[in-house]
Amino acid sequence: MTLPADFVSALDDVRPRLGLLATSVTYFETVGSTNDAAAALSEGAVVVADAQTQGRGRRGRSWFSPAGSGLYVSVVLTPSRSVDPRRATSLTTIAAGVALADGVEAAAGLSVRLKWPNDLYVGRRKLAGILAEAGGASARIVVLGYGINVGEGAYPADLRDRVTSLESELGSRPPRARVLAETLAALAGRYDDLLAGRFDAILSGWRRRAAAHGARVEWTGADGPRSGDVVDIDDDGALLVRVAGATERIVSGELNWT
Repeated sequence: MTLPADFVSALDDVRPRLGLLATSVTYFETVGSTNDAAAALSEGAVVVADAQTQGRGRRGRSWFSPAGSGLYVSVVLTPSRSVDPRRATSLTTIAAGVALADGVEAAAGLSVRLKWPNDLYVGRRKLAGILAEAGGASARIVVLGYGINVGEGAYPADLRDRVTSLESELGSRPPRARVLAETLAALAGRYDDLLAGRFDAILSGWRRRAAAHGARVEWTGADGPRSGDVVDIDDDGALLVRVAGATERIVSGELNWT
């Protein structure tokens, strides 16, 4: 399908800031998953859908993706050409969180917070999520998918106490085209940081917007239930948690934020 005219115009407005991104833009009215559609594409390719039938988040969770209400985007990146492959996905996720927060603020004037590893929050309600997956025939590729709740219809009514949208927070719905353009432009800048090894800039950007410092978290470790207080993230993007006077490093798994 042809990219809607307002999306084309918004992307043209930020073209000088897109760098390696949006070398091609594929648009679907409806697709199973933008990440799946992007997996065979090359660096810089962007996939946008008006709706997803099989949208997903971390750990196999579904991502509600109705037509006309959210922004559903995937971008093909190759961070491992400059970053140790063992760090590439986690650092890409951290960089993307900072970029989306910056892009949302530029497009809608709304300040958001970041919750490790991949969520954007306003207060205690989730606004957006990020999913970075290895893609394609080469392990060098990372498909970075993100979903942003733009309109109030972007989530089921029974989730209203846990999620939010730009429309709910602002009282009006910002143009999805502008949110797309600004988030891609911000992502391009943070991708440049990643490729250039400017990890401190990415990590400091995340820390500046982090909602997690000092928060209490619970998880299940190899020896059973665990809990502690969030301290920071390390240079690889892992979460550092203080437990009984010692610092533990969490690289994956399910956390409960209390």
